[in-house]
Parts: sequence; structure tokens; C-alpha cells
Amino acid sequence: MENGALQDIEVTVTFLEMHAAPAVSPPIPYNRQIALLKTKDIPLHFYRYLMDRVGRKWHWVNVLRLSDEELAAGLHREDRDIRVLYLDGAPAGFFDLKPHLPDEVELAYFGMMEHAHGQGIGRWFLGAAISAAWAYGPRRVTVQTCTLDHPAALPLYQKLGFTPVAQKREVVHPLSFAERSASVMRD
Repeated sequence: MENGALQDIEVTVTFLEMHAAPAVSPPIPYNRQIALLKTKDIPLHFYRYLMDRVGRKWHWVNVLRLSDEELAAGLHREDRDIRVLYLDGAPAGFFDLKPHLPDEVELAYFGMMEHAHGQGIGRWFLGAAISAAWAYGPRRVTVQTCTLDHPAALPLYQKLGFTPVAQKREVVHPLSFAERSASVMRD
């Protein structure tokens, strides 16, 4: 922050693809109370809450800048698949699939909240997202990550079968506290 203004952040975005479903999925952790629930017409405030709690540290800001109308138009589609991870009864993460492209499913968002990191569920959770994506019968599943994301994100995507296919540079414009509060605290 310089003179009270947030500085833009340059990032490298890596695009990854998978062209065949994995032969096996990571096992569900046996020592935790875990639930993965598919949402229908997710309330906008809850989606913003998930986006903020999962993505705050990683500067996931684009969705938080959308108006209610823009966000609802993207989320409340028959072909949108959003699933919320619960750990010991509390929200702990989510993934968001966009299966509306011909022959492709995009894993648009995938992440866990801070309290879920290091609990031994990340591999299983990503495996569940990958299985859900392949259930739509695409020719490929895509995902992207950037240098602001959790340091384990890119290696985990690769361990579970994604291959990097391209990179590009982008600039992220961080949200100020006031912007973040206004977005997350909307009715």
C-alpha cells in the first residue's frame, strides 16, 4: 500500500487441462466428519461469503466486484454445478464447475478455507471435483491457477492428472477493505 492506495499485483496464470478421467480417485479421509453438498440456486450472499473466506488471502476479487444481477445470471443456470464442503459441520470450502462449454468442463473455482488446510482432505476434495466434472462426459476438464494461489495448488493439480498447456501474465487489482466489506455485507 502506497499513500493509502492498494498496489496492483502482477501474476502468472497457468492454464491446465486433463483429457481422460483418472483411473482412481483419492480416498475419503476416514478420521473426519465430511460432507460435500451440491447447491441449487445458491444465495448470492452465501456464494460471496464462500468466495471471500476461501479466496481472500489469494486475492480472488473478480466475483466480489460483480453486481447482484451479474452474479445471479452466472450462478443461477441449470448447467452450473456448485458444491460446498463441510468439515465437522461447518463450511470449509467449495468448488464451482462450468459444464456449459461444448465437450469441456471448467473447474472455475476450487478452494478450502484456512481452517481446512493441513487436515488431509485436499487431495480427496480435488478428486471429488474432478470426478464431478468427468460425470458430465466432456472431452477435457480445464482449470487455471496463478502465482497468488496457495503454493500447493499447481503441484496438486498436476499430481491428480492436470497438465499445464499455457501461461499468461495478468494484473490483479486488490479490493480495499471498504470494497470487500461492501461486497460481502450486501443483503
